[in-house]
Amino acid sequence: MAAPVRSKTSYRFAFRSSLYIALISTLVMAFLLWSFNELNWVVVLVTALTLFITSFVTLQIRIDKFIYKKIKKIYDDVELLESSTLPSYPVTTDMRTLTAEIEKFAKDKKIEIDTLKIREEYRKDFLGNVSHELKTPLFTVQGYLETLLDGAMNDKNVRKKYIFRANKAVDRLIYIVKDLDLITKLEVGDLRLEKQSFNIIELIESVFDLLEMKADKKNITLTFDIPYPEPILVYADKEKIQQVLTNLLVNSIKYGNENGTTEISVENLVKNKVIVRVTDNGEGIPAAHIPRLFERFYRVDQSGSRREGGSGLGLAIVKHVIEAHEEKIFVESAVEVGSEFSFTLEKSSQLEEEP
Repeated sequence: MAAPVRSKTSYRFAFRSSLYIALISTLVMAFLLWSFNELNWVVVLVTALTLFITSFVTLQIRIDKFIYKKIKKIYDDVELLESSTLPSYPVTTDMRTLTAEIEKFAKDKKIEIDTLKIREEYRKDFLGNVSHELKTPLFTVQGYLETLLDGAMNDKNVRKKYIFRANKAVDRLIYIVKDLDLITKLEVGDLRLEKQSFNIIELIESVFDLLEMKADKKNITLTFDIPYPEPILVYADKEKIQQVLTNLLVNSIKYGNENGTTEISVENLVKNKVIVRVTDNGEGIPAAHIPRLFERFYRVDQSGSRREGGSGLGLAIVKHVIEAHEEKIFVESAVEVGSEFSFTLEKSSQLEEEP
């Protein structure tokens, strides 16, 4: 139905111009005939009709060729449209259409340029962060090895201590590389999820057990908001969700206050969804940092000496794992009040036996 409307628009200019030509010419001819007392209305009407048809056809052909050629050149010059999108029928002579297309082109190009600028800034930040994260443990290893080679090797106690510290730095390098490998697979969709039904309450309890010693160092309590005597079954990749919970809890412990609390709740969201909330009463996150929290290597603490270790990829991995499940993740935070990270999962009605 769109083609007839565009056809009417394309003929509008020729129709109006032909009408004006025929009307003016007919009036002039009628006046001349009347002046010589030879006025014949049949001749006047036939002439008017002939002039209108002739003018319309001539103008339409000329305008079609001229406008199409000129507008196509503009399209080609600015790459406004791909050649496949150029109309095969005569181009409309309605300037509003062309203006709208040019405005759309300008708007799209501005968005494209802004996106490229953002990506360029992200690329610079990413390269800088990768460099910082890798060079710290590398220089640490190098420093200890050079010290050992310079003579400390002969002291048994110093040798053991330095080798142990160098080994810890290598462990951190391996941790960073593994996280980079995982997040790369997640981003390109190369990581297959092995979904199964499992009890999310049981999984949370196992993560609490794993991180109990880490939490005890800061006297932080890991707990549920209420008792959960009944299992809550979800359908997801159990190993990946365990990593999500671990990363969120580790973050909560890192940036939590001494003698604080990290609380997890599992609530029904809609009929087939649950939402898992991880809430702490830690230092909180300034609002300006929240939009970038899930970027790789992004840290709220921007200082050169960071208080906490880690790969800087924890939250980025959380985001990609949740999105790989086609679920949502949310964050709310207030400085000196605390933070809440929450994510949705699909509910399950039947527990699958693990192999």
